[in-house]
This record gives sequence, structure tokens and C-alpha cells, in this order.
Amino acid sequence: MKAVAQVLENIVGVAGVCAWDTLTETERSPILQATPSSQSITYLVYPNTPEELAAVMLCADQNRWRVLPCGRKSKLHWGGLVDAVNLVISTERLNRLIDHAIGDLTITAEAGKKFSDVQNLLGQSGQFLAIDPHYPDQATLGGIISTADTRALRHRYHSVRDMILGISFVRSDGQLVKAGGRVVKNVAGYDLMKLLTGAYGTLGIITQVTLRVYPLPQASQTVVLSGQPDAIAQAAQTFLNSALTPTAIEVLSTQVMADLNLGTEIGLLIQFQTIFESVKEQAARSLEVGSALGLSSQLYPETDEATLWKQLRERMMGVSPNDAIVCKIGVKPSEAIAVLTQIEQLAKNSGAVIHLGSGVGELVLEGAMTKTFMIQELRSLCQNAGGYLSVLQAPIPFKQQIDVWGYAGNALDLMQKIKTQFDPNSLLSPRRFVGGI
Repeated sequence: MKAVAQVLENIVGVAGVCAWDTLTETERSPILQATPSSQSITYLVYPNTPEELAAVMLCADQNRWRVLPCGRKSKLHWGGLVDAVNLVISTERLNRLIDHAIGDLTITAEAGKKFSDVQNLLGQSGQFLAIDPHYPDQATLGGIISTADTRALRHRYHSVRDMILGISFVRSDGQLVKAGGRVVKNVAGYDLMKLLTGAYGTLGIITQVTLRVYPLPQASQTVVLSGQPDAIAQAAQTFLNSALTPTAIEVLSTQVMADLNLGTEIGLLIQFQTIFESVKEQAARSLEVGSALGLSSQLYPETDEATLWKQLRERMMGVSPNDAIVCKIGVKPSEAIAVLTQIEQLAKNSGAVIHLGSGVGELVLEGAMTKTFMIQELRSLCQNAGGYLSVLQAPIPFKQQIDVWGYAGNALDLMQKIKTQFDPNSLLSPRRFVGGI
């Protein structure tokens, strides 16, 4: 143990190596949510530079140490449980701003940079990252990319991987790799930016990213419509087929609507963000659509809607992994409202939100006593609607009983081959990803 510590301290310094038995309960807790056993964990390591991280991974590769990468540990409880790991490596100290090209609408920063810090910096120049991750006050850029974590804003701005212009990462053998912006060519024929997005740290540890940014909108308003499912479905189809340009359209289950004091029926949240005149006109048109269909409607101006969206985020993710099960779901957008209605029939008091443009959403099942057969029924429901259900967070004993990912596609062999090429000894986040990869 002392010899291992000495090797690591020679790389990152004494302050960058923390023995497991010296960590506080607060420091240990998020790590313990990612693995059923901590007996093999020896050290939590904080590299200060990409080069130090590469040296630590080279050492891990030479000694066959299994590694759990993380940023600020805000989403370690997501995804599959990792096999016994020896090191936890945090990118928290890789938090430097490399470049902000205001005129080119790009920003380059290290992976451990906090999302909230980046937004504050960009806001000073009238810009923002068009990503709305869970735990925005703690999430790092690397963690957001590794978990493909964005929510309502994907309706207008698409997914996380569409924001990435360049990326750097460390492979399991300690090699530093770059792809995309500021690089002449890609590596090994792979689109590395897409491969690393949502890979949960199984292919490499991200060190730096270049992201596309956008001008801050001049104004913002949100319209809330509620009513019977058939009428909501008609309204949703109208918005999707119209010339309106909402930033986000969310379908909320009746339980979520009630919890937010928005009514007792299924609902739609439609957000508009652009110049003031356009926002006002589009919000008025949305209210007309709702009125024509007999829906109840509310208009939230900018001063109130920020609170509304924050409350929605907290309602869906402000639960302990020991007290609730949170799933990521996906269905065909045309099936979203029908699926939401069926979910509520199968799982009483569940809360669900679906991002209408993509069909991706979140489902919260209150109470840790949810049975595994309930997950199977809900998964079948989503799969029959052309989608999927994966468990993001749940108590460890529950995750041990089920297939967290529930992958039903035909690309598992290909994913395993890619994993083998990038991490032949399965040192990075072992078994955390689909199919035990």
C-alpha cells in the first residue's frame, strides 16, 4: 500500500493522493453508490494536469489496476455497478479555461470545469452553453459528456454530442488522444466525439473539450397547457407541425403536474426563447391552440418561469438513490402521451416527463420497494413504443437484481469490439456500461 501511494504521490503530489480509509463519509458516499463493495478501493487520486492523468493511467495499466473515473461525483450513482476497482480518479482539478473565442462562438476548457462556472463566464459575454444537465451546480463538462446529460433544451439544440467540436482524452494505456477542433485529422477512423459521449468513462477519461456556444436569448416565456390526454396529444402534434420555434416542449404526467401545483391533468410545458416580439407572439399563438382544444392554460413570464423549470428539475432528480428509482426512457415522439398515460396506470404515483421532440424522458418511481417485475413491465411498454428504459439510479440491491440498461439492439458485439480496442484489459469503469462492458 505504501509503495503504491509513493508511486502515485511522485506523479500528482502528496495532496493529490487520498487513502480510502482517510476519506470522510461525505467523500465516500457517492463512490459507494457506484459499486457494491469498497474493499478493493485503495486511493482517490486528483491529477492536476492531463499529463499527470496520463501518467497515473500508465501506472494503472502496468499494474492492472481497475479505475473508476469521475469529475465531482454528481452522477456516479447512474448506470451499472462497477466491478471491484482499485483507484478512483477525479478530474476535479483539471478545471482550467483554455480559450473562449467570443466571435467564433466556441469555448475550450478542461473536463473538470464546473458547468455552472462556464455558464457564468459565458453570461458575461452574452452567451451560454445550450445544455441543461441534472445537478447543474455540481456537474462538470467531462461528466456531462460521459453521461450524455441534457434535458429539455435538446428539443431546439439537439444532444450533447452535437455541441462538441473537439475533445481530448487519456486512454487506458496512458496515451493522450485528441480529436476534432484544432486537430488536423481524426484518430483510427472513429468519430471519437460521438463514441465518448454517453460512454460512462468506459473508453477513456476526458481531459479537455471544445464546445459550441450560443447567444443568450433576449426574452423567454413558458406556456403551460393541461387537460385530457387526447386534447394534449392534438396540441402536441400541432406544435410539432407548426412554424412555431419552441426551445422546449415537455409532456408532464398528472402526478408531476400536481406536485408542481399546475393542475391535476396531463400537461404540456412549451418554452419560447428569442427576441421579445417573437416570444410574445408565439406564446399568444400557443394559448390560442390550447383554448381551441378546451385546455386549461397558464403563461409564465421570464421572472417566474426560471423557478418553474428549476422546480421541475428538482422534482425529477431531487431524490435519494436509496429512496427512489429513476429511469431514463425513450419512445417515439408520436407515442409519448399514450405511453405516459399507460405508465401512470401501471405505476401509481410515479412521476414522468418526456421531451416531446426527441421522445427521451425521465421516470421516477417513488419508494425503494418497487419490484423488479414493475421495471420489466415498464420496459416492455417503452420497447413496444419503439423505445427503451434504462435505470439511472436505484438502491444497489435493486440494481444487482436487474439488467440496468435493458439493451435490446443488435450492436452489442460491435460495442464490445470498440471497448476491447480502446481498453483491452477492461480497466476503465469495468461493467458499468451496456452488456457489462
